[in-house]
Amino acid sequence: MQAAVFDSIIDGLRSLTTPPKIFFGGFGEPLLHPGIVDMVARVKPLSTSVELITNATLLTPDLSKRLITAGLDILWMSLDGATPDNYADIRLGAALPQVLENIASFRKVQYSEYARTLQNGGTVPDNATQLGVAFVAMKRNIAELPEVIDIGRRIGAHHFLVTNMLPYTKEMVEEVLNYQALDNINPSHFNFSAIAKGNTSSAPVIPALQGKNITFTISRISRDRCPFIESGACAVSWDGNLSPCLPLLHSHVCYLSNLDRAVSGERFSQRWIIGNVINHNLPNLWNRPDHIAFRERVQAFNFPPCTNCGGCNLSSNNAEDCFGNEFPTCGGCLWSRGVIQCP
Repeated sequence: MQAAVFDSIIDGLRSLTTPPKIFFGGFGEPLLHPGIVDMVARVKPLSTSVELITNATLLTPDLSKRLITAGLDILWMSLDGATPDNYADIRLGAALPQVLENIASFRKVQYSEYARTLQNGGTVPDNATQLGVAFVAMKRNIAELPEVIDIGRRIGAHHFLVTNMLPYTKEMVEEVLNYQALDNINPSHFNFSAIAKGNTSSAPVIPALQGKNITFTISRISRDRCPFIESGACAVSWDGNLSPCLPLLHSHVCYLSNLDRAVSGERFSQRWIIGNVINHNLPNLWNRPDHIAFRERVQAFNFPPCTNCGGCNLSSNNAEDCFGNEFPTCGGCLWSRGVIQCP
């Protein structure tokens, strides 16, 4: 993202009547951006919370200190395995020991900064930076979930999120777990999307929670609800294009592997851009008639159940559906089923 694009976002945030939560993430590694610390610092006064997700491979002590000083509220760490071999197999090019060492350094810097504040007569802010762990569950790593949760506790994580994998290739479909509802484990800030069922998938979940003073409930998969629209969210790409949600920010292929049907179907999702923040400010883009109409349509969610339908050719893309909806259609969105979650 170029400086001019981010400047336009800042101008738009200043003109909002209600400050939003700001999240750096999506597709890509935020810490690769040379100006990420300045970005966090600039949005902090204009937001209710600033969050960032990283694989932590670039999280040096110096960068940790600067992010904390900038006012980052939650640092989410992607942790998809508890053993070095499995972690490296999933996160290609990343080494688990180094990642954990980086997180440990982050905590040391955090405590040092707060200790210095107290020594100088100040107080630790109520919104001191917290850690979160995001785990993408699949067949190859679900057995390591209990240990991942233990690692998260050892590194001082306050938040845990477990989501199913979004399969982008046919090969990835083989790693997708069967879905069932383990959702909204609220008492200890756990959020489980629909995780798995069967002897090879759900068995590790209960031991992970036993003896941890965690109370949890099991609910059904969230159907016919868009987490982005319901929370009043929008997504901005690196070049300033704004979309109603993360799935519509980029054109992509995924496979409906699926909740109930035996046959996996390829689905092409064409991106839908409301406008660009360089040419239009955020309130204007938010209040565009076509954007408002889309949000109202998604809230009603009169879309067919493409994720578990037997096989209509219309489910192969988001151009139109068998209910007569035109582009963009949301019946094949796994986010709307609670299967995929974002922090």
